[in-house]
Amino acid sequence: MTVVEGASVRETAVRTLRAARAATGQLVGGLGTAFQALGVLLLAAVAAVTAPAGVGLLLAPLVLRALHALARRERERLARRGVDIVPPDPPPVRLRSALADPTTRRELGWLVRHGTLGLLLGLLGLLLPLCAVRDGTFPLWWRLVPEDATTTSIGVGTAHTWLDAVAALLLGVGWAAILLGLGPGMARLQAAPARRLLAAGPDTDLSLRVAELTATRAAALDAHATELRRIERSLHDGAQNRLVSVTVLLGAARRTAARDPAGADELLERAQSAAEQALAELRSVARGILPPVLADRGLADALSGLAADCGVPCRVEADVPERCAAAVEATAYFVVAEALTNVARHSGAGRASVTVRARGGRLRLLVEDDGRGGADEDGGSGLTGIRRRVAALDGTLRLTSPPGGPTTLEVDLPCGG
Repeated sequence: MTVVEGASVRETAVRTLRAARAATGQLVGGLGTAFQALGVLLLAAVAAVTAPAGVGLLLAPLVLRALHALARRERERLARRGVDIVPPDPPPVRLRSALADPTTRRELGWLVRHGTLGLLLGLLGLLLPLCAVRDGTFPLWWRLVPEDATTTSIGVGTAHTWLDAVAALLLGVGWAAILLGLGPGMARLQAAPARRLLAAGPDTDLSLRVAELTATRAAALDAHATELRRIERSLHDGAQNRLVSVTVLLGAARRTAARDPAGADELLERAQSAAEQALAELRSVARGILPPVLADRGLADALSGLAADCGVPCRVEADVPERCAAAVEATAYFVVAEALTNVARHSGAGRASVTVRARGGRLRLLVEDDGRGGADEDGGSGLTGIRRRVAALDGTLRLTSPPGGPTTLEVDLPCGG
């Protein structure tokens, strides 16, 4: 086997393992919504059976709200896995309107499929890796089990010899082969009903959504260009001028070193001071692009650092169990940084607070202060830039700042970016 062939085999093996791991994560992730779908399906069955007695009519709004919320959660879950599903218009929650609503009927169809086939596939995604590990490692610990213990994970056979233990090992290899070979297909099969039934139907007018995405893309490009101009201006007006000064001072020191050593030392000290200032400005620009603390320690610690540097006392409450996409964390960081800068410069506040929570595939930020209020996006406070950053990730921003305060800035971002 040539070196090229060996590298190709390794790449294929790595891709297969990554695909199986991603498929297992998607199947197990779908297991949670599948159990919930089964529960909503049973509740819908109870409502249908008890409808003649009037109880079902009372349960119907609850069933519809649960159905729509679960469908929305499934779209968000698949979006985090890279499956983008265009949501339909908000469906009705009144029984009479829902019976004639095509979106509700499609969601009911998805509920039946996901609560049955999706649940089965999710269980397979959970059990196959466990069976593969259990049977694949059986020869290592088979002598420790009782004599009448079952050899395999499927409850068949009893190990009395090494040959029996090796047979269990082969079964474990088979489970792993099934997972590697069929796992991605099982994940696609589990997600297929959602792709087909939870997306906006052909009767949905998507022109507004297209216009919104077009505007969002334009805002993202504009924000990117603005950021590039800010970085260029910072480098040109700061670090570049410092480095030019260093070059001039070093040249002057070299020319005067022979005839005036004391003057040359003074010039070298000034050059060193200018170089240190240039280095500090370069670090500041680098932190403005992507703060190292954000990449190294996560969003919660990065926001705590912003609060510590804020000009007014600031409290941070963070509940982010898992890391979000890098673009989402960076946007959240700069939103809070700009908001706290506004608080310190313009609000006259005595205290501020930052709350960040990640739930249901969404990252929610809340920045509050007890200042004078009256914040205006057209007043040069940076709120327009914040809105553009948020819109670039298909997020939402809401500002409440009545005259006299308090001011509340709420931002909602998708965790997947």
